[in-house]
Amino acid sequence: MYRVKTGFTVADAMTTEPVTVSPKATLREAAKIMAKEHVGALLVKDKEQITGILTEQDIVRKGVATLGNTAQKKVNQIMETNLVRTTPEEDVFEALRIMRDYNIRHLPVMHQGKFVGLVTLKDILKIEPDLYEIMVEKIQLREIERKPVG
Repeated sequence: MYRVKTGFTVADAMTTEPVTVSPKATLREAAKIMAKEHVGALLVKDKEQITGILTEQDIVRKGVATLGNTAQKKVNQIMETNLVRTTPEEDVFEALRIMRDYNIRHLPVMHQGKFVGLVTLKDILKIEPDLYEIMVEKIQLREIERKPVG
């Protein structure tokens, strides 16, 4: 398979100290942290271990859209624990391809089994805006599937 090299690695784009939340925090607490820090995702940290990720979409789709008191639901009830990951050495093009293929915008970065950062779609597009075309293609394909020409 042909691999594009941009000259930028995930390490060039990633945040090394992303915002975290406890798995025992409520969704309201998590949402307040997101608003205060202007972020769309929180890494869930239990002691020194990253155990999951919580995104704005998770809060809306798994929290608000379900029955019960959303504000009192705990992060660990809806967080994503099956983390798709990358490495700091990976080219940003490949990280973007992973995001596209898994339909995610936040990618934890691991090195030698240890969490070292988080890279987001925005982080990559800031340093390599030409890669935006890859995401546009994915969105257009999704729209075609949802809105067949009649």
